Amino acid sequence: MSTDQQPDLKDRPARLTVGVVGAGRVGPALAASLQLAGHRPVAVSGVSDASRRRAARLLPDVPLVPPAEVLQRADLVLLTVPDDTLPGLVTGLAETGAVRPGQLLVHTSGRYGARVLDPALRVGALPLALHPAMTFTGTPVDVQRLAGCSFGVTAPDELRLAAEALVIEMGGEPEWIAEENRPLYHAALALGSNHLVTLVAQSMELLRTAGVEAPDRMLGPLLGAALDNALRSGDAALTGPVARGDAGTVAAHITELRKHAPQTVAGYLAMARATADRALAHGLLKPELAEDLLGVLAGGDGDAR
Repeated sequence: MSTDQQPDLKDRPARLTVGVVGAGRVGPALAASLQLAGHRPVAVSGVSDASRRRAARLLPDVPLVPPAEVLQRADLVLLTVPDDTLPGLVTGLAETGAVRPGQLLVHTSGRYGARVLDPALRVGALPLALHPAMTFTGTPVDVQRLAGCSFGVTAPDELRLAAEALVIEMGGEPEWIAEENRPLYHAALALGSNHLVTLVAQSMELLRTAGVEAPDRMLGPLLGAALDNALRSGDAALTGPVARGDAGTVAAHITELRKHAPQTVAGYLAMARATADRALAHGLLKPELAEDLLGVLAGGDGDAR
């Protein structure tokens, strides 16, 4: 974006008053980031004690008010509520007259694009979907982590520049996602991020059972290198007994998991099969070794019954 452009809504948002509906982990952090860019948070809604504490920590002196009052006070409203709550919230705000013409309504759901805001669009609001591809903690560190964070951006064409400018002001990197691709986009992020947490937590539990006193210290360098290699090289980064076709080692894993952590067996088998399929497809797993390996994985399923 050229530095000599005028800061009108078509290319760069002017200084805006900002409101947050839903003081979970995301909303206060985004509002605090917008504040650093020169915008002014003026109102937050939150019900639980935890949400009130987050708002007080990240947005001190910003009043807590009901959602309708947030919309009365703010030019830009962040709707940071759970996915399943969002459609009903938008419809309710539009039907009760809380939405003002010309008001920027931004939701942060990964699942939805801009169409979920259609009830507000029909009464004159300007709809934006800005989803930060990051895990939030609900602490001030989130504001720092937004630097360089990718945002999935969906908006009407005439608001695209404004949406991207807001992301850049928060320190993020806009990535345009078509409306029809939002569910797939969100599934991809959940597959990589949410399931990673489960895998790491299970791995730490198993290491503790094996007698490792500091599993986090042991896993940190290993997982950091694996993630870096995977991001750089994709399937070429695959290593380990499945990619090598070490059927005997995999069989030993299944036996030990069944003995010490039977709840992890199904996940291990599913991931091992997926890994074997990808290793075969990319020429990493030799076909003559794959037969025994896949037999072990099929037998592991049968033995688990």
